[in-house]
Amino acid sequence: MISFDNTEIAFKYKSTKDLKRAYTMFKLVGKSWLVQIGKMMVPIAFKLRLPIQGMIKATIFKQFCGGETIDDCDESIQILYDNNVGTILDYSVEGKTEEDGFDETKDEIKATITKAKGNKAIPFAVFKVTGLSRHGLLEKMNDVDAEPTPAEREEFGKVVKRVDEICRYAYESKVPIFIDAEESWIQDTLDRMVESMMAKYNKEECIVYNTFQMYRHDRLDIVKEGIRKARREGYKFGGKIVRGAYMEKERERAAEMGYLDPIQPDKNACDIDFNTAIKHMVENIDTCAICCGTHNEDSSQLLVKLLEEHGIEKNDKRVYFAQLLGMSDNISFNLAFHGYQVAKYVPYGPVKEVMPYLLRRADENTSVAGQTGRELNLISREWKRRKGFSAF
Repeated sequence: MISFDNTEIAFKYKSTKDLKRAYTMFKLVGKSWLVQIGKMMVPIAFKLRLPIQGMIKATIFKQFCGGETIDDCDESIQILYDNNVGTILDYSVEGKTEEDGFDETKDEIKATITKAKGNKAIPFAVFKVTGLSRHGLLEKMNDVDAEPTPAEREEFGKVVKRVDEICRYAYESKVPIFIDAEESWIQDTLDRMVESMMAKYNKEECIVYNTFQMYRHDRLDIVKEGIRKARREGYKFGGKIVRGAYMEKERERAAEMGYLDPIQPDKNACDIDFNTAIKHMVENIDTCAICCGTHNEDSSQLLVKLLEEHGIEKNDKRVYFAQLLGMSDNISFNLAFHGYQVAKYVPYGPVKEVMPYLLRRADENTSVAGQTGRELNLISREWKRRKGFSAF
């Protein structure tokens, strides 16, 4: 078993100044009322061109992002690599609606693959299909009762072409790539797209990974069927298993529109499905490659145990742990210290354009039971260890 309580290892890379900033950030995002006000006021402030960008960049942006450009992330990449943790460069710009914007995003994602090519410090690339397409188009293509117009079909063909271009470049560059999961009302379309990319590019090894949000009660069956299909058709199944990021939005929409709530009945059910999916993938490791994307210590311990039980080496490239930059350093760095394969998502992009991502991180820390308290407790303990003080 791995101890996730060693704060010396967890925060070795942070200066005392960094610790203080992290403590302040988690104190702030732990206040749900403040997060809700921020969600309303920050977009207004940007529209009014108020001078808030510098403040954001020095606080929440610095905690959760690597920089505004790929090259800005070099310092974070090197710090992580010095501590045996890889980087997943995540271009976190959202909300583009025009074809030119989608092509720019495609080119930026390809640039992250170029950065990762042959670079041991960057084991994966990642992208969201909603960065390459109008959300409304994906929703229309997901609706079995809707009939897309010829123009919409042509537009969707361009989306598929962008996705294929990225996956082909990842394949040629030998850089595995995650395709992130999104809301349930567009996910079926994404699943079909990703599955076709797996069948095309995962013949010899796993290059393309789909992402499965286990807060949905149907995902475990989808994972199992995906593995069966991959085995049957002769390709590798890549799965990034996460708990998920859209739960409140999902429940609200299901209630408003009167369809079956796709969310698990409770957290325990989500935990069971998450752990079962990890176990099932390890048991089928000859066909699978796994990324265990979690801030949950129990699930991380489970995968450590499963690797030992199945005789799988700690450094097997088919098995990775992953967490977000600025969160759960006790898991990331302690796993890496003990020789496991670990990577951090390192988001980047212009401050204004990554605000939707940053506000989701604030929401996550507010809504996930105990997340903020755990982070604050660990930081406080490290502060005491370093300085012998009782508190900040």
